[in-house]
Amino acid sequence: MRVRFLIPTVLTALLLALGAFPVSAAPQGTLSLADGEEFTFAYSTPDPDPANWIGLYRASGGGPVDEEYVAPSLVWEYAPEAEGTVRLSADSLEPGSYTAFYLARDGYEWLSEPVEVELAAEGPVSFPVEEVTLHNARQGQPYEASLGGLVSGGDSETEFGKVSGDDWVQVSPEGTLSGTPRTSAERQTPPGVSRPDRASARVTVEATGSDGSTARLAVTVPVRRHNQPLVDELGVMSLNTWHGGTQITGYHEKQVRFLLESGADVVGLQETQGTHATRLAEALGWYHWQGSGSLGVISRYPIAQEYGEVNASGGVRIELDGEESQVNLWNVHLGYTPYGPYDFCFDGMDAERVLEREAESGRTPQITDTLAAMSDQVDAADEVPVLLVGDFNAPSHLDWTEELREKNCGYADVPWPTSVLPTEAGLTDSYRAAHPDPAAAPGNTWSPLYPFHEGSTGREEPQDRIDFVYHAGDLTVLESHDLVVGDPAPVPGHADNEWTTDHAAVLTFYALPSSTS
Repeated sequence: MRVRFLIPTVLTALLLALGAFPVSAAPQGTLSLADGEEFTFAYSTPDPDPANWIGLYRASGGGPVDEEYVAPSLVWEYAPEAEGTVRLSADSLEPGSYTAFYLARDGYEWLSEPVEVELAAEGPVSFPVEEVTLHNARQGQPYEASLGGLVSGGDSETEFGKVSGDDWVQVSPEGTLSGTPRTSAERQTPPGVSRPDRASARVTVEATGSDGSTARLAVTVPVRRHNQPLVDELGVMSLNTWHGGTQITGYHEKQVRFLLESGADVVGLQETQGTHATRLAEALGWYHWQGSGSLGVISRYPIAQEYGEVNASGGVRIELDGEESQVNLWNVHLGYTPYGPYDFCFDGMDAERVLEREAESGRTPQITDTLAAMSDQVDAADEVPVLLVGDFNAPSHLDWTEELREKNCGYADVPWPTSVLPTEAGLTDSYRAAHPDPAAAPGNTWSPLYPFHEGSTGREEPQDRIDFVYHAGDLTVLESHDLVVGDPAPVPGHADNEWTTDHAAVLTFYALPSSTS
């Protein structure tokens, strides 16, 4: 991989213009790239300290641009001297743009202007998939989608072009696909032949790198009739990314490939480390909300409103078809310890004590606060449907049944609060709506990578469904699946898995209310 240095004064001018710090308080130290082939930085400061440090963040977000903590650095090292050099390892990093911050005394006060660098992939350009389906278009309405982030390899001089396909579609050199599908009146259809409600535009796009390498992508744009709903089916996913995916080699391309092939339209992400929802959305050309820590949402369709974070959850409103069709989505990542199945299976606690520890874990108050924040939306779900997705870190009462007592370490009829409370609030567990029998379809999401308990010899890890997609309102479950790609090797031999996380994903496809205009 090659590292390209971007002149820091440009970044500084931009940050000053945005008010990242007052001109009068500009830092007095310096930071620069010392070696163009590695992340080696030369630094100096009039205020040396053993706890001064240099941290690397994705340029798309997560860094302390306001001199306050936002998310953990990707890699870091102390820079204790008045001047010196520090090398930050790029071994765990994916190609992309990064920003280095020189910070004071284990905190986030700037000691210098930040430096932006780019880690470019070596080798020819390529796409993670051979074909892709983009978000829906409608006849007579302008359409736009971005493909530029999908390409791997190459560099910033990579250009895109249209090889063939429907004539209303144009492709810009930057990889933006745009145009307006013709209306029915503009299309020629033989007499007696009906027009389908669903049609598609197909385009072949070619990327060309500065080294002359090329790659092609077959693109499908579903086109709806002018009087049909823009979106009548919606794929909703919950995906714990496991530290953003960074535990797996080549995680970025693998994640993008999975998301493209899954058919998901809206994804609630957990363990994003304050940056990875932004990264994935930029690659996919999607919209996103990035929370300050674990949570993020990515969507093919615009995010019209952000509700902020509420005790381990965050919510957004997504416009599927402007004001005509919207959904509210809440994403949660509840506390992980103590873990109820361990209390039952390893320590033999009684149900009363386990439920007490559910509250001690934070999960019970977290789901209570989340449902309180959602309550008005749930009450109005007949007008705007509501979704609740996430990693609940607890099983469902629908799965701990008498029939599965033996599987569940001798326990049954456990009223897990994190599933009972959403149900009582009027939400439906979409996976169990599609698969009512937990013995026939367990749907376990924890854990494809841990068949045995971590740190133990021969003790089996309890396998449970702890990731969920709930809904309220006029949504019909068409199908729901727990998803894992390939046959992932368990920890500790997991690094080269195609599957990038230690959870299974859950994906539900819904039918939306149909209407004509």
